[in-house]
Amino acid sequence: MERRQLAELLAAVQRGDCSIDQALARLRAMPFEDLGFARLDHHRALRNGFPEVILGEGKSPEQLIAIAERMAAAGSRVLVTRLAPEGGERLLAALPGFEYHATPRLALRRAGSAPPTGRGTVLVVSAGTADLPVAEEAALSAELMGNRVERVYDVGVAGLHRLLERREQLWAAAVLIVVAGMEGALPSVVGGLVDRPVIAVPTSVGYGTSLGGLAALLGMLNTCAAGVVVVNIDNGFGAAAAATRINHPPPA
Repeated sequence: MERRQLAELLAAVQRGDCSIDQALARLRAMPFEDLGFARLDHHRALRNGFPEVILGEGKSPEQLIAIAERMAAAGSRVLVTRLAPEGGERLLAALPGFEYHATPRLALRRAGSAPPTGRGTVLVVSAGTADLPVAEEAALSAELMGNRVERVYDVGVAGLHRLLERREQLWAAAVLIVVAGMEGALPSVVGGLVDRPVIAVPTSVGYGTSLGGLAALLGMLNTCAAGVVVVNIDNGFGAAAAATRINHPPPA
C-alpha cells in the first residue's frame, strides 16, 4: 500500500464512506504478506516512498509471477529489474497491465496515471550507445517513481561537443544521473558544468583493463568535480532511487 492509497482510505473512513472494519480488512496484509518462499513488504512504500522492487535474477518464473501478482493486487506500482526476455514474455502472458522493456531488461506496472512531481527534472545522461541498458533502467525507474525524466544519450567525452550542445538542458535539471563505462570520465565533466547533484553510474562496458566496470567505478570515486556521488556498477535502479529522494524531499 502506498501513501496515496492510505490517505484515500483514511479520508473515506473520515467521511463515513468506509467503516473501520472495512478499513481494517484492507489493511490486513500490512506490513507484509507471507507467500512461503517470499515475504512481500507491502509497508515499504509508506516508509521509503516506493514499493518493494523485484529482482528478476535468481527467481523461477512461477515465483516471479506470484510475487508480481500479489503486489499488483495490492494496487502498487510494480518494478521488476534484471528480467531476461523469456521471463518478460511469461510475465506479460500471465498478468495484464504489465509492460516489458527489452533493452534494460525491465518490466513494470504503472498503476494509474498520476502526473510526475518533484522539484524538477531528473536528467539521465549516457556516454555511449553501449551504456543504454543501464541508462534506460535508470530513466524508466525514475519515471515510475514519479519524476519528470529527460534523456541525453551518446554524449561521451570522445566527442565533447555533443555534450556542450545540450548544456542548457544540463543546467535546467534538478538532478542528473550520468552513466558511463570505459574510463568513466563523463560524470566528472558534467559535475564541472552544473551546480546540481550528479549521481554517477559506472557500467561494465569496456575493454580488458576496464575490469568489468571497476576502472570506471574507481575513476568516478576519484573525481575532482564537487557534488558527484557514485552508485555500484550497472546500478541504474539505485541511481533512480537516490535521484527520487533528492527530487522529492520529505514534507516538513
